[in-house]
Amino acid sequence: MERLTGAGVSPGAGYGPAYLLGGTIPEPPAGSRHDGDPVGETARAEAAVDRVAAELSARGEAVGGDAHDVLAAQAMIARDPVLSAEIAELIDAGTAAERAVYEAFSRYHDMLAEIGGYIGQRVSDLDDLRDRVIAQLTGVPMPGLPEPAERPYVLVARDLAPADTVLLTKELVAAFVTEQGGPTSHTAILARAMGVPAVVACAGATSIVNGTPVLVDGTTGMVGLVPSEEEVAASIEAANARGSALASATGPGRTADGHPVALLANVGGPRDLAAALEYGAEGVGLYRTEFLFFDREQAPSDEEQEAAYREVLAAFPGAPVVVRVLDAGADKPLGFLPPTGDEPNPALGERGLRILRIFPDVMMGQLRALARAAEGTSARLQVMAPMVASAEEAGWFAGACRAAGITSAGIMIEIPAAALRAADLAPAVDFFSIGTNDLAQYVFAADREVGALTPYQDPWQPVLLDLVATAASAGVPCGVCGEAASDPALACVLAGLGVTSLSMGAPALPWVRATLARHTLDQCRAAAAAARATSTAEAARAAARSHLPGLEDLAL
Repeated sequence: MERLTGAGVSPGAGYGPAYLLGGTIPEPPAGSRHDGDPVGETARAEAAVDRVAAELSARGEAVGGDAHDVLAAQAMIARDPVLSAEIAELIDAGTAAERAVYEAFSRYHDMLAEIGGYIGQRVSDLDDLRDRVIAQLTGVPMPGLPEPAERPYVLVARDLAPADTVLLTKELVAAFVTEQGGPTSHTAILARAMGVPAVVACAGATSIVNGTPVLVDGTTGMVGLVPSEEEVAASIEAANARGSALASATGPGRTADGHPVALLANVGGPRDLAAALEYGAEGVGLYRTEFLFFDREQAPSDEEQEAAYREVLAAFPGAPVVVRVLDAGADKPLGFLPPTGDEPNPALGERGLRILRIFPDVMMGQLRALARAAEGTSARLQVMAPMVASAEEAGWFAGACRAAGITSAGIMIEIPAAALRAADLAPAVDFFSIGTNDLAQYVFAADREVGALTPYQDPWQPVLLDLVATAASAGVPCGVCGEAASDPALACVLAGLGVTSLSMGAPALPWVRATLARHTLDQCRAAAAAARATSTAEAARAAARSHLPGLEDLAL
């Protein structure tokens, strides 16, 4: 069979006829003018944006889980005040609403692509938002998914819009293949949450003709065109073998010789608890609290925060629940906080802990709500700060936690300075949690959402493994909560580097548990040493695998 290759981001094998997603909204004609009522035209544009944002929010609420978080972020982008002001300014100059939306989104797209950071990583979503608003204004059909007669099918696209992806199920779609995206793109995150095989950054994918039989291996990144019956059967058999192996792996995470490696879940709130418990999470390694705060004009009340925190804590009696305080600021503005000034590069500006030091009352309110929520539960509450760069910052945050009645304070290691001098930061805190996604982005100056930069974003890069090893040897418990934790082979390497816990999207937990259970700690250490001794991600991956024979049992 003819083969294309991309990045496998959601394991498993899928087979079916290809259906290409297309049909973008036509560009409104340049020079389009309104009828002379800028106030009414602006109101029309704002109403269209609000309808789109409300639909995105409603879809996220209906689906829950990672999809809720993704669509909440999209709704926040749609309602961004800078974007709204740009649209209004164009309309005041006489531009028709639909053309003003097109031009404002285009400028915003270019600006954020240069800025990078949290929202900059999602520039591919802006085109979908733009098209949805223009469709509302012009009355043309909303962009959407194909309705092929034959199901399940392999959905092929330049990229996939989160608003559409969340409507899909395994019964409709056998696999995803996209030309763009990376391991931490929305397509990858949502595919893993759905349990659908997916390959991204696959050059030439949109040249596949509709109806072509396609075999997708979401583990290796292989996309096969017109495969034989034998090739399909072999891939499906391998996937089934993995499924059986996963079903046999139960209990706490540990290596074959009994070395414990806690396997925890990443959650965005109470709605994610069912999946975390279903897949056997031993606790929560990353509770992203910012989704309580986004897309609202006033901060959530103390009572609302306390209730959300308590529900998560109560679900894991006796287990660790690691909470990240509000990660906002700069490129993630909050409606109830005044802007801190124009920043030419918000990804390197006042964000994370830096913004909390400007607004300490917000942070202290959150810390006190967490302390109250933990009362009466047996969960082991641990609270950490994002984007910490120095020992002074680490000490300041730990002191604030103690003042609020929280006994376990930690920090995220996602800035290279913190990783390199982790031994200086360790005495100030009780634990580290390494965010490999942002750490890789800052180490390589590579936006993790840009498909062309995927090689730089690969967590197998030896220099990134060096930084993990440095942080893990600093003398405090050290977890990993980035997407790297969900890679079964890399999970063994991380354990070999000294990482004490791994936190990931819940569906990845069985894969990591089964892989660790097939290898001793010495094998994990040997794999880690072999990987660090290489000079490229590809060589590191190959070197590690030579010390991990149990991967073959799982057909990984």
